Amino acid sequence: DRIFRETGSGALFDASRTADETRSKPHPQMLEELLDELGVDVGRAVMVGDTEYDLEMARAIGMARVGVTYGVHTPARLSASEPRWVAHSVADLFDWLEGE
Repeated sequence: DRIFRETGSGALFDASRTADETRSKPHPQMLEELLDELGVDVGRAVMVGDTEYDLEMARAIGMARVGVTYGVHTPARLSASEPRWVAHSVADLFDWLEGE
């Protein structure tokens, strides 16, 4: 909530979870709870993550995943989780998402 307030980005999100509220990554409970809360089928969702833990959490429940290299883990670590796409910039990510 603090980050949402500080960045003014809260209106962009319908729901969120942190490890303080549920099991930590890479356990998929966080994603399962969000999908349930929002009424979204796993086949219509995509996890965008900058760590292998983000991507492994999604892979555990069969969710599509996109790695972003402008965060924490290297492209090699992200690729090990077999993402559908690896974006190297925010613009790359948005272009890919709009094309899907």
